Amino acid sequence: MAPAAAPAPCRRALPLCALLSLLLRFSSGNTRVMTAVNITWSSINFKTLLQWEPEPTNYVYTVEIDGNLSNRDKTCIHTTKTECDVTNMLENVRDTYTARIYSESPSEEDDYNIPPYGLSSPFKPYDQTEIGMPAIKYFEQKDKTLKIMIADPLTPYRSENGSFQTIRDIFKDDLKYTVYYWKDQSTGKKFVTERSNQFELSVDNGKSYCFYVQATVTTGSGSRNSPKSTEKCTSINREGLDGLDLDTILIIVAIATGVVLLIIILAVVVYKCTKARAAAKKKENIPPNL
Repeated sequence: MAPAAAPAPCRRALPLCALLSLLLRFSSGNTRVMTAVNITWSSINFKTLLQWEPEPTNYVYTVEIDGNLSNRDKTCIHTTKTECDVTNMLENVRDTYTARIYSESPSEEDDYNIPPYGLSSPFKPYDQTEIGMPAIKYFEQKDKTLKIMIADPLTPYRSENGSFQTIRDIFKDDLKYTVYYWKDQSTGKKFVTERSNQFELSVDNGKSYCFYVQATVTTGSGSRNSPKSTEKCTSINREGLDGLDLDTILIIVAIATGVVLLIIILAVVVYKCTKARAAAKKKENIPPNL
């Protein structure tokens, strides 16, 4: 015997109850997650960050890195941020990596085995990391020779002795430096490119020179240049100060100021003494009856 049909008012109430239940589930924030989009790699001297959108509401992200030559591994687990430092996951800089960014609900009632995720574009650190600005470690102009030493930028990775590797340790002969130089107050530039970080340039004796440096790395993906270094000059008026730190310069200024004040004080004392002696001598020359 078939069960009796529900009364009409109850049948009308069932869809309303289901809709109310659905709205309550969404309002709790436990069933709605957004998939990560606009995933980008940002890397300078092998310091690498992953960034994405949107900011999570009532859910979290977990980042998984997968290399062609390495196993998958997770980092930034259950983070509410939209940025993750993945530098330590990419130590094989010649490998190519992809990132999965999982959107995970804190609810235990999720009905999926694998959380939804956004997939990044491939990234190969050796071919794609940007080169940071090089720094001038030392320079000296003597007679007809301008010597320049460049400090190779450091990377986050350490060598076997525990020191940080430089970009030269990794890129080796793929790294070159170009020095652009010119006579001070002149517009005509010359340049020299070397695989070394030390330069000896032939210049005119007695002429001051200015210069800056730029690094270039050439790999399978092409060439990429670093930003230009700060400009340095060897002019006589600036040459000495360029090699001094701020504390030394302040000491020199303080000593110079003290010397100037001492000269002024001595001049005032001498002037007053001279004036006093002149007044005394004038008084001696006045007749007693006056």
